[in-house]
Amino acid sequence: MYRWNPQTPGPMPYHRYRPYHERVATAPLADRSWPSKQLTAAPLWVPVDLRDGNQALAEPMDTDRKRRFFDLLVGMGFKEIEVGYPSASRTDFDFVRHLATSAALPDDVTPVVFAPAKPELIERTFASIEGLPRAVVHLYIATSPTWRDVVLGMTRAEILRTVREAGTRMARLADARPDAHIRFQFAPETFNLTEPDFALELCDGLTELWDASPDRPVTHNLPTTVEIATPNVYADQIEYMHRHLARRDAVILSVHPHNDRGTGVACAELAVLAGAQRVEGCLFGNGERTGNVDLVTLAMNLYAQGVDPMIDFSDIDGVRETVEFCNRLPVHPRHPYAGDLVHTAFSGTHQDAIAKGFAHRAAHPDEPWDVPYLPIDPADVGRTYEAVIRVNSQSGKGGMAYLLKEQYGVDLPAALRPEYARIVQEATDDSGREATPDELYGLFRTVYLDAAGPVVLADGWSARQEGAVHRFTCALDVDGVVREVEGKGNGPLAAFADALAAVGRDVDVLDFGQQAVAAGREAETVAFAHCRVDGVPVWGAGRDTSVLAASVRAVLSAVNRAGA
Repeated sequence: MYRWNPQTPGPMPYHRYRPYHERVATAPLADRSWPSKQLTAAPLWVPVDLRDGNQALAEPMDTDRKRRFFDLLVGMGFKEIEVGYPSASRTDFDFVRHLATSAALPDDVTPVVFAPAKPELIERTFASIEGLPRAVVHLYIATSPTWRDVVLGMTRAEILRTVREAGTRMARLADARPDAHIRFQFAPETFNLTEPDFALELCDGLTELWDASPDRPVTHNLPTTVEIATPNVYADQIEYMHRHLARRDAVILSVHPHNDRGTGVACAELAVLAGAQRVEGCLFGNGERTGNVDLVTLAMNLYAQGVDPMIDFSDIDGVRETVEFCNRLPVHPRHPYAGDLVHTAFSGTHQDAIAKGFAHRAAHPDEPWDVPYLPIDPADVGRTYEAVIRVNSQSGKGGMAYLLKEQYGVDLPAALRPEYARIVQEATDDSGREATPDELYGLFRTVYLDAAGPVVLADGWSARQEGAVHRFTCALDVDGVVREVEGKGNGPLAAFADALAAVGRDVDVLDFGQQAVAAGREAETVAFAHCRVDGVPVWGAGRDTSVLAASVRAVLSAVNRAGA
């Protein structure tokens, strides 16, 4: 125990659980190569939302929802899609038949159907794909010791015999369909808990039985059915299989990570480094327990590294909306790349860095994307910049100024931003909630543009120049008393300040700036004046289609804010 952190043993019965090295037969791999490799190309993607993801839903999808999801996957560019478990439910069987009897299946998309190693269920699976021009039939059986002993009550030899009989039946049924291109896939379920030599024996046996070739490869899909170890252990298991599988050029090595430890994405990425060519998962990580590996995160991680994911996420909100509708599950607002808040910064330091990054990018648009806190350009996935910076009591001056400029064209002077930030933070501290851009501008308008006070321009005013001297004539209402006054100076604002002196207001204009809030002859101007009013420094702002009028309003705003 450290003196600076007196952490003590917890009360939970951790001793009931075994570490992974006591449960997993370590892959005999001493010279692993995956740690030094890099991801440079996308794997083959296979979404399993319509089968594995669907099995995890409290209300499984009907044919209409499945069709909507299927059309989304096709539109995104997936070319191999697991479409169901037709022997498990009538709904899944009916959807496969829908694909076989409708025009839903494009010529370049291959459906995958899932089948257990049981004769009657394999027969029903093949009945479901009757009429399909191509398909992958995915055979599975659990293979690890606990599943063999506790669930199936089978020895290794019995598992081998069952798999061979199932594979033989599949080959016979496929041969009876010479009109169709039917390929095979095998998954030793609970692969990550299976002895490596046994998993290899099973896979190699089917590779030979199905006479796999580069033109008609077999897929061996190796799942972390229940994730129990760190991702590097899975990577070692995959590299072992990659090195030792027979007819390697006739095998597509596939992985199917689950997320029980929350490391499904890492497992998939390391598995690809270790030799996997194909990844199965679900959009946004749906699946039983903590879900399947998230294909959105995996693909976008590649994209953020400058690698083409070969899947279209340019309308990521549209993808999310369809998935939420079909799954009837929400996507978390902090989900990587797709959550409502994932591109959003509330923190002042983050906002300042992002705003400066955008400014730098505006000046250097041809440089590679490198904006602080934003790994990708939100516009690439169909997001606007409107939600990148949002304001609450944790926000800083940079973020508030950024929103005013982006939403209303009002670029606050740097010296004014700390004062305005304090005003916003007081409001958000009081309300306890986020301030919208409209509310930010409303505060700016109330405090600066519409600053009420004791001095009012009661009537029309005029400013004229006589040589080097400027004159300002106006009627000022001070505390209800109207007086006609005139001032003069070396500029119109100096002349206005002189006129204010006639009603007892000592005003010096210390700094002044103006900006057009939009393009065009009729665009309004916002002016800012930093003044010393009766010895007190204060900011004011004004807005008008006339530059001079906006400037006069800014000085008057400062006068009234000083007297408020």
